[in-house]
Amino acid sequence: MAESTLSEYLESQDELVREAGLALPHQFSQCTYPLGYMRQAVYLCLTCPEPRGICSACSIACHTDHEQVELFPKRGFRCDCPTSVIAHSCTLDKAHHPANELNHYGQNFRGVFCRCSKPYDPKKEREAMIQCLVCEDWFHESCCNLRERPPSREPTPEVQQDASENADAASDASSTDLPPSLISADDYDSFVCGGCVSKIPILKKYAGSTGAIMVARDNTDDKWRRVEKAQEDHVIVDDSEEAFNTGSKRRLPSADTDVPEAKRARGSGSTKCLSPSADPLALKVFQQNSGTELGTGDVFLTDGFRERWCHCDECEPSLEKHRYLVEEEDTYEPPPDPDSGLSLEELGMRALERLPRDRAIDGIHAFNAMRDGLKSFLQPFAQEGKVVNEGDVKEFFASLTEARKKGDM
Repeated sequence: MAESTLSEYLESQDELVREAGLALPHQFSQCTYPLGYMRQAVYLCLTCPEPRGICSACSIACHTDHEQVELFPKRGFRCDCPTSVIAHSCTLDKAHHPANELNHYGQNFRGVFCRCSKPYDPKKEREAMIQCLVCEDWFHESCCNLRERPPSREPTPEVQQDASENADAASDASSTDLPPSLISADDYDSFVCGGCVSKIPILKKYAGSTGAIMVARDNTDDKWRRVEKAQEDHVIVDDSEEAFNTGSKRRLPSADTDVPEAKRARGSGSTKCLSPSADPLALKVFQQNSGTELGTGDVFLTDGFRERWCHCDECEPSLEKHRYLVEEEDTYEPPPDPDSGLSLEELGMRALERLPRDRAIDGIHAFNAMRDGLKSFLQPFAQEGKVVNEGDVKEFFASLTEARKKGDM
């Protein structure tokens, strides 16, 4: 342990308490299984042989000494910890529940991510990963053609002058030494991978239009570029798959009415589609027989995208089936922990208040005796400007233990 002054040591302890409060601000005393299927943070336990997901509370209370991977929010998921598929007993829910048949286990539950199906190693990874709004898998920026794939981060040297400073420096370097991506995180609100875009008709219609940016290229020799054609006013698009494949469109006839077209398109029984006309390059990307030479089909949705959809008879079914395209989802969070961020002294006083009166008085006497003894022990160090090291602290507590045995305290 490196030598430090008492004030520096106390400051470091206070900083650790603050960091713990920020990292774990919630209570973790209840498994979420009884709450049913919902969107919540999910963790994969690599120590348990079964590739299943556990909730935040179980990741700490039941699997705290296991190797885990944070999968982040997954919708429609129920905690697997207290079910029969995980041999490790749940400490928060003692009942033995059947398997969760409605849970979906994608490739993330095998510990791999992205269309490249590779594991994520935070010690080596340098580029950011983006979560798909639909399938909730994670994708490398390079796999979305936003940048070239950077080399892995160099392993950290074993001998370090200051571990914390070097770790901070490595973290800063990983985020600043890469060239800017083609689409920055500030340029969009949500991301949908090409595989999901191709399965949802309304996303396929809007791909490459204003507010639904794509990354593509006209030929394999060209550079990747942003595709975000400005939306045309008053355009009706034939919604059939054949029309989309050919890119046909027709102009909206003039109407002598004061009702805005967007509002009339949202009404029940509307047949006029106000989605933008298909972008030619987006069409080429989706018409590729195989491979992703011209683009992966990913779409980056900008702020306010939930307000811009066409709600005609043809577009509405896509939105009804995927409500998160229209309404932002609620994600479950455990209740806040009232003790989070409290100092050890404050936690000790709270615990003391819960004790019976006679035991509380004995505890106060013992604390005061230790405080006075510590003050006397440290007084010479303060007067002489000496540094308190690990050996000094051990010596103090050894003398304290000896005094207790003799009944002096």
